[in-house]
Amino acid sequence: MTKFYITTPIYYPSDRLHIGHSYTTVAADALARYHRRRGHETWFLTGTDEHGQKIERAAANVGKTPQQFVDEIVAWIKDLWKALHISYDDFIRTTEPRHEQAVQKIFKQLFEKGDIYKSSYEGWYCTPCETFWLEGKLKEGNCPDCGRPVEKTREESYFFRLSNYADRLLQHIDENPDFIQPASRRNEMVAFIKQGLEDLCVSRSTVKWGIPVPVDESQVIYVWLDALSNYITALGWGTEQDEKYKKFWPADVHLVGKEIMRFHTIIWPCILMAAGEPLPHKVFGHGWLLFGSGAEKMSKSKGNVVDPFILIEKYGLDAVRYYLLREVPFGSDGTYTEDAFVLRTNVDLANDLGNLLSRTTQMVNKFAGGKVPQVLPEAGDDILASLADEVVKEYEAALDRLELSTAVVALMKLVQRANKYIDEQAPWALAKDPAQADRLANVLYNLAETMRLVGVLLTPFLIHTPEKIWEQLGLDPAAVRTEPWEQATAWGALPAGTEIRRGNPLFPRIELDKEAAPKVETTPAAPAAPAAPAAPEVKVTEPVEGVAQIEYEDFARVELKVAKVVACEKVPKADKLLKLQLEVGDEKRQIVSGIAQHYTPEEMVGKLIILVANLKPKALRGVESHGMLLAATAADGRLSLVTLDKLDFPSGPRVK
Repeated sequence: MTKFYITTPIYYPSDRLHIGHSYTTVAADALARYHRRRGHETWFLTGTDEHGQKIERAAANVGKTPQQFVDEIVAWIKDLWKALHISYDDFIRTTEPRHEQAVQKIFKQLFEKGDIYKSSYEGWYCTPCETFWLEGKLKEGNCPDCGRPVEKTREESYFFRLSNYADRLLQHIDENPDFIQPASRRNEMVAFIKQGLEDLCVSRSTVKWGIPVPVDESQVIYVWLDALSNYITALGWGTEQDEKYKKFWPADVHLVGKEIMRFHTIIWPCILMAAGEPLPHKVFGHGWLLFGSGAEKMSKSKGNVVDPFILIEKYGLDAVRYYLLREVPFGSDGTYTEDAFVLRTNVDLANDLGNLLSRTTQMVNKFAGGKVPQVLPEAGDDILASLADEVVKEYEAALDRLELSTAVVALMKLVQRANKYIDEQAPWALAKDPAQADRLANVLYNLAETMRLVGVLLTPFLIHTPEKIWEQLGLDPAAVRTEPWEQATAWGALPAGTEIRRGNPLFPRIELDKEAAPKVETTPAAPAAPAAPAAPEVKVTEPVEGVAQIEYEDFARVELKVAKVVACEKVPKADKLLKLQLEVGDEKRQIVSGIAQHYTPEEMVGKLIILVANLKPKALRGVESHGMLLAATAADGRLSLVTLDKLDFPSGPRVK
């Protein structure tokens, strides 16, 4: 049986987590649910990193012991994961004996091998990042990672010979190009290694809150050897109960934020090499969920953190999970704003998904006596069936590449096409002509079968919605998560004669109340996680037959992004076409545009243009074009590109 082992970073419980932290865990949960749904033997690990000076100081500031301090925050984190329905198989705490004993064993093994030695250290220490820096690496006297002040430190410590493993690590990266993903992060890490690796401090003598060094109890083991080892200590490495380690290691995916890639792709692999253990198959560094129109990183000091409990309570669990998984593109940053959240919920979930289910069940009730009709192939079409086959393949390939947002976009493509199919086929018109009865039956079946399949494809992402869809279709709600994958995703599995059980709208439209928006800069006590969170106050718009009225949200389906032109050339034998190579954040794109009579290739290079990013690729004169740029044409035929006036603006952000 195929196995799948996925981990999140273990979170530092110096304070409560915000919605940005939740993204990592929800993303890992979706991948774990997908692999379980595929029948793979899956293990999903998360946890907390509970030692270190920062915890020691934070506990002292509130008059608690470090253990009391972390116990309270860890309980809060577990309540948050419960509210988000995180399906982890194990939660590792670095204060647990099973972890502490195994870490000491790793330390002793490396010490006896000669890969750990004792020496003195003098330099600068960043407490929030728990990182030592030489003076030459500081930026304006501050930590180069977080920008905060550092402290001058001199102490006797133990060091790991990280520098001994640089060449071996570079060779591994070269031979395993998927080891570090996305490619932009791999390039960063390779460049960092080639600058030269310094030996790593792995103990502290001035900190007491930690795991004692087994060969010198006057010191404690320092964070990176302690925390990173959780990925194998949680599996029972180094103990007689190591069955899980033998089964699941090496990990298939370490899912981490891009800010801690260096520790997971350099320090951790070198520790494993020294210990003689296999390296994980892949370390994936995802982007951040940024805050507000200014796209700032969430930070309590800035007062821009969003409490996930409040967001769930106001808008419901599935809307929150959908936004997180849809809004952060593969490897890039996403942005949270209240308006964007409501817009995404209204467009994708209320207008597209909810409206499709409501229209479908309404028409089956009205035109087929409330039962799924029998299909007559000779009177039908394969418009939705053929697209469904393409979508399932695209969806599976995207999730195998960890492209969660791409998989969500793929399944929503089927939803959007089905809504258009209703308008094209006009079942209400077919119902007026008895000669079209067979045609009508096929149209209604295709719509109901589309909704059945969509329910299956939503199971990794949403918690309550797949069951609600199947229940309204008259199917067993529990079976949406248990039917064998190949059977569940094959077109035509909905039995004719199934009696529809039409229910309430899945996602009623939200009318945004600015005064009732989820608060920021707040850390209230965690409420009990409801089984089905209360729905927000909404106005319900019943779907209508015929062409749906166009609203602003329809325009918002177009994904506009800032793109930088990095190369441009003429398309041979095409006077009007230019081929442009674009940088869109971490992604590379190629488009073909009919602007050659208005701009030379040399003029285009370096411009920041607006790209229509979610157009389906197509070939122009045999050259693939994936997207379209925006331009205006005057009455006299002159053409002008839509560009950004600030040339230092980054590529990749969405245009709103």
